[in-house]
Amino acid sequence: MSTDIVIAQTTIDDETKARALAHGAVDRRLAACAHIDPAFTAVYRWQGAVQQEREWRISYKTTRDRLPRLAEWVTATHSYEVPEWIVLPVEGGSAEYLAWVAAESTEA
Repeated sequence: MSTDIVIAQTTIDDETKARALAHGAVDRRLAACAHIDPAFTAVYRWQGAVQQEREWRISYKTTRDRLPRLAEWVTATHSYEVPEWIVLPVEGGSAEYLAWVAAESTEA
Protein backbone atom coordinates (compact mmCIF):
# COMPACT_ATOMS: atom_id res chain seq x y z
CA MET A 1 0.00 0.00 0.00
CA SER A 2 1.89 3.05 -1.23
CA THR A 3 1.19 6.48 0.29
CA ASP A 4 1.91 10.11 -0.57
CA ILE A 5 4.00 10.39 2.60
CA VAL A 6 7.80 10.24 2.48
CA ILE A 7 10.69 10.44 4.91
CA ALA A 8 13.53 12.70 3.79
CA GLN A 9 16.89 12.61 5.55
CA THR A 10 19.93 14.79 5.87
CA THR A 11 22.90 14.93 8.25
CA ILE A 12 24.84 17.82 9.74
CA ASP A 13 27.91 18.28 11.93
CA ASP A 14 26.41 20.30 14.79
CA GLU A 15 23.44 19.72 17.11
CA THR A 16 22.45 23.40 17.10
CA LYS A 17 22.39 23.39 13.29
CA ALA A 18 20.36 20.16 13.34
CA ARG A 19 17.79 21.77 15.62
CA ALA A 20 17.62 24.83 13.36
CA LEU A 21 17.05 22.66 10.27
CA ALA A 22 14.37 20.65 12.07
CA HIS A 23 12.53 23.63 13.58
CA GLY A 24 12.78 25.70 10.39
CA ALA A 25 11.19 23.02 8.22
CA VAL A 26 8.35 22.33 10.65
CA ASP A 27 7.76 26.05 11.26
CA ARG A 28 7.48 26.61 7.49
CA ARG A 29 5.09 23.62 7.23
CA LEU A 30 7.51 21.91 4.84
CA ALA A 31 7.29 18.85 7.10
CA ALA A 32 4.87 17.71 9.79
CA CYS A 33 7.70 16.70 12.09
CA ALA A 34 11.43 16.14 12.15
CA HIS A 35 13.40 13.69 14.27
CA ILE A 36 16.98 14.41 15.26
CA ASP A 37 18.99 11.28 15.95
CA PRO A 38 21.73 11.47 18.60
CA ALA A 39 25.27 12.08 17.41
CA PHE A 40 26.98 9.22 15.62
CA THR A 41 30.29 8.76 13.85
CA ALA A 42 30.27 9.10 10.07
CA VAL A 43 33.16 7.68 8.05
CA TYR A 44 33.19 8.73 4.40
CA ARG A 45 35.43 9.58 1.48
CA TRP A 46 35.57 13.27 0.57
CA GLN A 47 37.93 14.96 -1.87
CA GLY A 48 40.12 11.85 -2.12
CA ALA A 49 40.59 11.21 1.59
CA VAL A 50 38.76 9.19 4.22
CA GLN A 51 37.13 11.49 6.76
CA GLN A 52 35.59 10.84 10.17
CA GLU A 53 33.20 13.28 11.85
CA ARG A 54 30.38 13.41 14.37
CA GLU A 55 27.02 14.01 12.72
CA TRP A 56 23.34 14.27 13.62
CA ARG A 57 20.66 12.82 11.30
CA ILE A 58 17.43 14.70 10.70
CA SER A 59 14.47 12.71 9.38
CA TYR A 60 11.55 14.74 8.02
CA LYS A 61 8.01 13.37 7.60
CA THR A 62 6.29 15.16 4.73
CA THR A 63 4.26 14.70 1.56
CA ARG A 64 5.52 14.13 -1.98
CA ASP A 65 3.95 17.50 -2.91
CA ARG A 66 5.98 19.39 -0.29
CA LEU A 67 9.19 17.48 -0.96
CA PRO A 68 10.59 19.82 -3.67
CA ARG A 69 10.14 22.89 -1.45
CA LEU A 70 11.63 21.07 1.55
CA ALA A 71 14.64 19.95 -0.52
CA GLU A 72 15.15 23.48 -1.84
CA TRP A 73 14.98 25.00 1.65
CA VAL A 74 17.27 22.41 3.28
CA THR A 75 19.84 22.71 0.49
CA ALA A 76 19.83 26.52 0.67
CA THR A 77 20.05 26.52 4.49
CA HIS A 78 22.52 23.68 4.94
CA SER A 79 26.18 24.39 5.71
CA TYR A 80 27.60 21.44 3.73
CA GLU A 81 28.85 21.85 0.18
CA VAL A 82 27.04 18.62 -0.76
CA PRO A 83 24.47 17.78 1.91
CA GLU A 84 23.05 14.29 2.19
CA TRP A 85 19.52 14.20 0.80
CA ILE A 86 17.80 10.82 0.75
CA VAL A 87 14.08 10.23 0.30
CA LEU A 88 12.39 7.04 1.49
CA PRO A 89 8.83 6.09 0.53
CA VAL A 90 6.35 5.27 3.27
CA GLU A 91 4.64 2.10 2.16
CA GLY A 92 1.96 2.08 4.83
CA GLY A 93 1.09 3.05 8.36
CA SER A 94 -1.72 4.21 10.58
CA ALA A 95 -4.33 6.08 8.56
CA GLU A 96 -4.67 8.65 11.34
CA TYR A 97 -0.92 9.33 11.50
CA LEU A 98 -0.56 9.58 7.71
CA ALA A 99 -3.51 11.99 7.58
CA TRP A 100 -1.88 14.09 10.32
CA VAL A 101 1.41 14.26 8.36
CA ALA A 102 -0.47 15.31 5.24
CA ALA A 103 -2.45 17.99 7.11
CA GLU A 104 0.56 19.43 8.93
CA SER A 105 2.69 19.53 5.77
CA THR A 106 0.19 21.75 3.96
CA GLU A 107 0.59 25.50 3.65
CA ALA A 108 -1.67 27.28 6.12
